[in-house]
Amino acid sequence: MANPIPNLFRVPELKEKILFTLFIMLVYRIGSHITVPGLDVGALQQQFGQLAQTFLGVYDMFVGGGLSRATILALGIMPYISASIMFQLLAAVFPTVEKLQKEGEEGRKKLTQWTRYTTVVLCIIQAYAYASFLQSLGGAVMTPGFGFIMTTVIVLTVGGIFVMWLGEQITERGIGNGMSLMIFFSIIQGFPAAVARTWEAANLGEIGVVEVLALVAVCIGITGGVVAMTMAARKIPVQIPRKVVGRGRIREGQKSFIPLRVNSAGVMPIIFAQSFIVVPGTIAAFSSIAFIQDLADIFQPGNWAYYITYAILIVFFTYFYTAIIFNPVDLAENLKKQGAFIPGVKPGTRTAEYIDRVLTRVTLPGSIYLALIALVPFWIFDIFDIQTFFFGGTSLLIVVGVGLDTVQQAQQHLLLRHYDGFMKKGRVKMRGRQRYM
Repeated sequence: MANPIPNLFRVPELKEKILFTLFIMLVYRIGSHITVPGLDVGALQQQFGQLAQTFLGVYDMFVGGGLSRATILALGIMPYISASIMFQLLAAVFPTVEKLQKEGEEGRKKLTQWTRYTTVVLCIIQAYAYASFLQSLGGAVMTPGFGFIMTTVIVLTVGGIFVMWLGEQITERGIGNGMSLMIFFSIIQGFPAAVARTWEAANLGEIGVVEVLALVAVCIGITGGVVAMTMAARKIPVQIPRKVVGRGRIREGQKSFIPLRVNSAGVMPIIFAQSFIVVPGTIAAFSSIAFIQDLADIFQPGNWAYYITYAILIVFFTYFYTAIIFNPVDLAENLKKQGAFIPGVKPGTRTAEYIDRVLTRVTLPGSIYLALIALVPFWIFDIFDIQTFFFGGTSLLIVVGVGLDTVQQAQQHLLLRHYDGFMKKGRVKMRGRQRYM
């Protein structure tokens, strides 16, 4: 089990899951190159290049360039992710949603249905907004009017629902999380083109060997840092006391731990911060007011106002999102119900306060790490004046994080197969012994 990669296709079930996932991704990528009817793609891409630092540019990265090409799957998986995040946030405000989250399988099914309905509504709203935006671009739409708006809204909404269905199919029948893998493939599809542009620039002498080496070092360093911080956790010891189970059977006391991950929030704080930091640029792209234009110039990569604000937003959203997804009170109550306790800490309220205090301390280095991951590539590109390659820290964080999660799931399948085979051999040996007794 030291190197599970050669065994991936030797297990029939795992092989089917991997091939099914790759097939779904192939369908997704084919759909991401079919353009919406009635558009001049060349004119669209020429004008879309000026919006790279706006919200549309950020969104385009997560859908694999589908927005800049106006494809039928241009909305991608983002409406579904937005709906899922919405219900996570609503759980902290509305007790009904929180109750459904705790009801097990039935509650999960109902929340899933609500998430799907919300996704459809978001697809319609985003499709209408995007169709109106396309029509505002001079020369991009061949026959502007109500017909183009309605056609585009219907096509993009159906495309968004289809992508949602593809993601659910991967989660249920494939390997890994469908939503995450779709973003993963959307990001890495632009990596070969970025490498090719960098290679061409190096051959033309636009960038030197030092710049290329610095670029490679940043990519390797960020990848290593992401792996290390993704796996890092603060382990809180937990004591499970000795207790009587069933008819006089005694279960011995056990020692366990609660792993509090240094980066519990994942990549979400960077996505939230990025969505906020591009607001001035997005407004300026559609406005001619001098004050807004000046504000947008301040909040552009290369200015310290941009870097400081970006870092503060990342730290804030790291604490905010961690507080949403992690509830120390619920964890303390579960420990109390099981009879478990943290050595030296009273069960109940004191345990919740202790976990919250440790989580607050652990989250600080995690938030600083996320800020550095997001900002270091900007600094390197500014120092060495690299304009041909942009594969930022956010992209690497998503790619490495999703890759690690998928590999761990594949390893779990292999371990389960190995364990089942071991148990099967053990049963055969026991039957053989009984036969000769």
